[in-house]
Amino acid sequence: MITPLSCIVVLNWNGAEDTLACLESLAAVRSPSCRVLVVDNGSTDGSVERIREVFADMKLLLIPSNIGYAGGNNAGFRRVQELGAEFIIFLNNDTIADADFCAPLLETLQRNPLAGIAVPKIFYLDRPDTLWYAGGMVRLSTGLIRHVGLRKKDAPQFDSPGVTGYATGCCFAMRCCDFEAVGGFDEGFRMYAEDVDLSLRIRARGMTINYVPSSRVWHKVSASLSRSPLRKLVKKSVGDLYLFSKHRAWSGMVLYLILLPLRLAGSFWDVLSIRRK
Repeated sequence: MITPLSCIVVLNWNGAEDTLACLESLAAVRSPSCRVLVVDNGSTDGSVERIREVFADMKLLLIPSNIGYAGGNNAGFRRVQELGAEFIIFLNNDTIADADFCAPLLETLQRNPLAGIAVPKIFYLDRPDTLWYAGGMVRLSTGLIRHVGLRKKDAPQFDSPGVTGYATGCCFAMRCCDFEAVGGFDEGFRMYAEDVDLSLRIRARGMTINYVPSSRVWHKVSASLSRSPLRKLVKKSVGDLYLFSKHRAWSGMVLYLILLPLRLAGSFWDVLSIRRK
């Protein structure tokens, strides 16, 4: 058996339709040197059966119950270690990946030993030329955590690769040895901000987060916004506040809470923008 150079981990929880579409987009990437592992977080919608029906040879890791983003991906990493892969790519199931998205991320890590994480340019799936992520800015002391380029049309200014503040958990690549060295995802985060925390711990080791715009992914963002913007904001705020507390960024926590009403207004604006289309 050929030892894979990399393994893509796709976490699923009751998202059969999204996961099948994601796996279809990975068909061109799958090879003996790049495998795909689906981690199922205790789905009850028949996801596992449907995945097996369409992708009979797909590697599956079945978890009895939903243990969250951090827990599910950590479990996936442990299985990837057993496969002996050198690199791991975490990819949300509600994404469509470009056929060549994998190579630029791995090349960045192979070329630069100080690059701890490589992260692609990410677009809205329903607005394919509109950016969702073109880098990340984080300043814990002021409570600032935001994507670069969010909701902007793609433009040449977003085509320059380089160091950025944090990687989004939607999609990023790492060396397995680095992920293990920092202890993986902190499972104290139930949802949101675990990616920022991981990025900060990688940076604390003297390594960088590298934005790689030649790697492209499309993310299905609007579905979660349209269902319940208030619920999403509450979950995101809980994650961010845990982040500030963990890193003892008390001033950032205070400023974050003061500006919370503006974030709520922004969430509702997103929903209105989607529904006007």
